[in-house]
Amino acid sequence: MPNHLATSRLNGKYGSKIINVIRLITKWKMLPVRCSYRYVIFCLATEKMIQLWLLSEDYLYIFLSSQISSRLSNLRLFKGGLSNMLFQCSLPDTIETVADEPRTVLLRLYGAILQMRSCNKGGSGQAQKENDLQGAEAVVLESVMFAILAERALGPKLYGIFPQGRLEEFIPSRKLDTEELSVPDISAEIAEKMAKFHGMKMPFNKEPKWLFGTMEKYLNQVMRIKFTRESRVRKLNKILSYNLPQEMKNLRSLLEATPSPVVFCHNDCQEGNILLLDGREDSEKQKLMLIDFEYSSYNYRGFDIANHFCEWMYDYVHEKYPFFKANFMNYPTKKQQLHFITSYLAASQSGFENLSHEDKSKIEEDMLVEINRFALASHIFWGLWSIIQAKISSIEFGYMDYALSRFDAYFEQKRKLKV
Repeated sequence: MPNHLATSRLNGKYGSKIINVIRLITKWKMLPVRCSYRYVIFCLATEKMIQLWLLSEDYLYIFLSSQISSRLSNLRLFKGGLSNMLFQCSLPDTIETVADEPRTVLLRLYGAILQMRSCNKGGSGQAQKENDLQGAEAVVLESVMFAILAERALGPKLYGIFPQGRLEEFIPSRKLDTEELSVPDISAEIAEKMAKFHGMKMPFNKEPKWLFGTMEKYLNQVMRIKFTRESRVRKLNKILSYNLPQEMKNLRSLLEATPSPVVFCHNDCQEGNILLLDGREDSEKQKLMLIDFEYSSYNYRGFDIANHFCEWMYDYVHEKYPFFKANFMNYPTKKQQLHFITSYLAASQSGFENLSHEDKSKIEEDMLVEINRFALASHIFWGLWSIIQAKISSIEFGYMDYALSRFDAYFEQKRKLKV
């Protein structure tokens, strides 16, 4: 076994419900699939062992013991994720479930974003230890958050956790397409879902440190990144020529002067994280579900809405390099923004619909300013994130091209706002 692989063991310490899920796993057939994770996970249950081995940087092999190799099922890899690897795992019809054991689950293997690793090797032992602790803390917080949202029926059920991922309820559905974000009834329901999300009280630090704390951490990593591939070096140098520390300083000053309530935010409300539920496609309401809460935290309301608006411009389902398409003309118009804002306010502020036209207009115009300023933060945040992913991720995606696109959009937004 290659010595660079990490190992972990899942046992009964998470309780009987987790053991039931492990029992389910022991019935699965899993085949070699394209993957980018350097993990070995041992799942031990009822004296049967499954090994997930990454024997190269390209293929994840999942081996079953001889005792269970004849009990086969299905594994399906979902495409399109930029942070995690997702698998749909199902029992065959020949195997009966026990009690409330699910027939199908979603297996999520965490991506690099939750590991919080440094981009460059050779750092101090203390720095690496701090990175490891931050990664462990991030995983724990995200798991707690996921469990709470599931309990409140705001997300899929949680079936089990282990150090490199978790097992979730599989929701029969499909992810939205980018062009569907602008459909009026879908946009209105996303606004309502976001308003409900923002109204939650969560047991986490409520100070809005996440946005600039994360961006500053990303910026520090970006300033230390060294690429060897000439095309990446050229693109990184172009981005560094923008004087990012000064841009960050100017952005902080602008947003500190922009009123925006601190609420519990999703922080990644893009089409891939919004499910259209099977059988409810023609319903006027309650046909959507928000998923993937790994970036969620207390943050400024303006960022969450602005980030969603920015995602109208990006389509991540594209077969050819760089595997995304950007169209700045798709950023929502003022009319589309007001449609979203009105739906959001109706769901988040009791009595909003009874206000005078003048009072409504004042609130809406203030939110337009708030949101469009925070769109600048969205572009810098994901631009920096993408540079880091270009260094540490093996997912097939044009991360440096995406980073350049986000910074192009940032400067275009600055031009429109005249700031």
